[in-house]
Amino acid sequence: MRGKQLSAGLRATLIIFTVTLFVASAAAATAPTEKVLYNFKNNNKDGVGPYAGLIRDSAGNLYGTTLYGGIYGGGSVFELSPRTGGGWTEKILHNFDNTTLEDGYSPYGNLVLDASGNLYGTTVLGGNNSLEGLGTVFELKPKTGGGWTEQILYNFGNNATDAVYPYAGLILDSSGNLYGTTSEGGSFGYGTVFELSLKAGSWTETILYNFDDNGTDGINPYGSVIFDSTGNLYGTTGLGGVDSEGTVFELTLTAGTWTESVLHSFSETDGYEPFANVIFDSAGNLYGTTLYGGVYDYGTVFELASVSGSWTETTLHSFNDNFTDGYFPGAGLIIDSAGNLYGTTTEGGVDGYGMVFELKPKAGGGWTETVLHNFNDNGKDGFYPYAGLIFDASGNLYGTTSSGGVNSEGTVFEVMP
Repeated sequence: MRGKQLSAGLRATLIIFTVTLFVASAAAATAPTEKVLYNFKNNNKDGVGPYAGLIRDSAGNLYGTTLYGGIYGGGSVFELSPRTGGGWTEKILHNFDNTTLEDGYSPYGNLVLDASGNLYGTTVLGGNNSLEGLGTVFELKPKTGGGWTEQILYNFGNNATDAVYPYAGLILDSSGNLYGTTSEGGSFGYGTVFELSLKAGSWTETILYNFDDNGTDGINPYGSVIFDSTGNLYGTTGLGGVDSEGTVFELTLTAGTWTESVLHSFSETDGYEPFANVIFDSAGNLYGTTLYGGVYDYGTVFELASVSGSWTETTLHSFNDNFTDGYFPGAGLIIDSAGNLYGTTTEGGVDGYGMVFELKPKAGGGWTETVLHNFNDNGKDGFYPYAGLIFDASGNLYGTTSSGGVNSEGTVFEVMP
């Protein structure tokens, strides 16, 4: 990754608050509450290091992946189920096996759930096309009577121009086809957008677009894609574009051919290096994050608004290393019905270990940031959240931290507004 490197060291500061008892009591009554729902443990069975976010089924169960751990050390797929009376029960649905040339391993991306309850995802490594493995797409099916069966739907790297290294998760269309990105590979070696479709009982890959380092196109997409209401695809590239600092792109299907348009090229005066997906609001505006850049060079939240066929970018928030704000937002955003945006930063906040934030639009223009939770290394809380958030029906937020918790191997957490 070019640009600033994420800090691996600890940032320490002494912050002294002098407040009256009344103010402290009022703040305690209104502040969001964080709860650690699960602590991962390195016991050669559990997964460790969840870098991906969560998904939720209609019964309230949470599903996610861990990058490492499990029986073989290649990561896992897990389920968290709420218990009657409180608490959560974890179940490992699959242990990725990095000791063979068959299974994939190291899943970075989020899972997706179809209407039948099957789970789909990607591994950035593994598969049967090389000793190292160039990544896979997998499916997990629930078995009658319990348990899950894994099937590798596709092994990347089938030829010299195939897609390789899928960091992002997948999306499904209404026909059950899967879409995703790879950070490398393709005709030019700079990444692809691909589709997997089920035909006659087997899955077929189609490369929809090959990114090209030609001075205008984006390269190296690390985030997933999204659909608009007419079936066009949107996403980001971490690098490339006019200033080599990343892009937001659109893919439009016309007469069976996908055509790419670069909607915005980031620059060093802007936010730059977007590593996550974008989202839509109800008016068709796009929102996302950049890992770096902005006023303080610690990352941004941006908006792309379409006006008369052209897209205009606005920086909504520049993150700041001021011991209160977070920085390095590596994940995408979510939006509520009121238009408020929610996300995480990998580092920063009061204790330097990342935070959960909210951005509210202000009457008359501008946005107000509120820190909902500061992660800390107190032996109980998780820290360094690389993934974004999801909502439940009550507006509670759920996510993962890659480190921290009781066992120092990462957590699943809930923030209750």
